[in-house]
Amino acid sequence: MHEHASTAGRQAMGTRLHCRAMLQSRPIKHCRRCGTAVDYRVPPEDNRARAVCPACGEIHYENPLNVVGTLPVWGEQVLLCRRAIEPRRGLWTLPAGFMELGETVAEGAVRETTEEAGARIALDGLFAVMNVVPAGQVHFFYRARMLDETLDPGPETLEARLFREDEIPWEQIAFRTVRQTLQHYFDCRRSGQYTLHCADIT
Repeated sequence: MHEHASTAGRQAMGTRLHCRAMLQSRPIKHCRRCGTAVDYRVPPEDNRARAVCPACGEIHYENPLNVVGTLPVWGEQVLLCRRAIEPRRGLWTLPAGFMELGETVAEGAVRETTEEAGARIALDGLFAVMNVVPAGQVHFFYRARMLDETLDPGPETLEARLFREDEIPWEQIAFRTVRQTLQHYFDCRRSGQYTLHCADIT
């Protein structure tokens, strides 16, 4: 138990450090309209510093990114993907990624599942919504039914596999949002009632 807690603690610390690095690397440096170096200051009638262009006056807003994915189920098994990219390369996750312009949350979740696992699915409804405040992200996971056992992992996935609950590699789960989503799913399955899980990761 102590070893598991230590491993989980190291993983959480690594994730927090990565999130802080992401936020530090995101600030806007130049105006997207005219290319002038921006200043960070609080605009009139605002309440926080924004990237403001001193030349044309354009205000650039930075907003959270949406991560969309699924929890695919086949019988008593769930589908996990082992990451081929950083962060957390080599660890297991649910198929998910950044939402693209021009698609809905549901469309993005299906696309990411196809790209990362090559799985054919039907969505069963929104299942988890988590605010990942340190990373400036909101994670959305849909519960999904796999239509068959066909898997064809894409380049961002080392392997895709089906796991029963007692086979889940808990110490090798890449992200807290994925861990919470899986735990909530198995709790719901035991109770026979599937409810929406909402949480804040701070």
